[in-house]
Amino acid sequence: LRLDEKVRVVVFKSEVKGVFCAGADLKERAQMDDAEVGHFVKRLRNLMDEIAALPVPTIAAIDGYALGGGLELALACDLRVAASSAKMGLIETTRGLLPGAGGTQRLPRCVGIGLAKELIFTGRQIDGQEAASMGLVNHTVPQNSEGDAAYQRALTLAKEILPQAPFAVKMGKLAINRGIEVDIASGMAIEGMCYAQNIPTRDRQEGMAAFREKRPPRFTGK
Repeated sequence: LRLDEKVRVVVFKSEVKGVFCAGADLKERAQMDDAEVGHFVKRLRNLMDEIAALPVPTIAAIDGYALGGGLELALACDLRVAASSAKMGLIETTRGLLPGAGGTQRLPRCVGIGLAKELIFTGRQIDGQEAASMGLVNHTVPQNSEGDAAYQRALTLAKEILPQAPFAVKMGKLAINRGIEVDIASGMAIEGMCYAQNIPTRDRQEGMAAFREKRPPRFTGK
């Protein structure tokens, strides 16, 4: 996906009704020794980092349970849409663990330190409505009879992104992701570098031409 220039948006959904991702298989985990567990969780953390580093926008469609590593997967995405009945939580402390695939880092960056600490310390599960109220998800929707309301809303959101200039969207994502980790002066420098890369693109010229000619732009990603 990272190397496919035709990919404009990635939507993560589950093929299992009522479950987005239920997290680790604790029965499987119980068969591992300490070294194996450490290696396994490191691989999961690397996977989440790979997802977070995808150059195009990513959307998690949470139509059911997103628990432990399942919520960490959703947090690795840029945007999250949840059914109001979905259940989410970093429940690791209820199993003698702590989030190990990015949860302790991405949740506070998403909802703030105080709420993240409360959710992680208590292992509490929240529904889609609560998640929306704290900014954990971008949108919450009532579940439908097919059980894919969040996915349908995610597709609508993806279709809003698709007409926009692909390279500009990628640079916007890069500037946000890199800039949020540094002081604002450094962030401004990062934005400037990303903007400089966008200046010579054909899409920038097309955007201005379309504005002058009062027509929709036809972006190509070049």
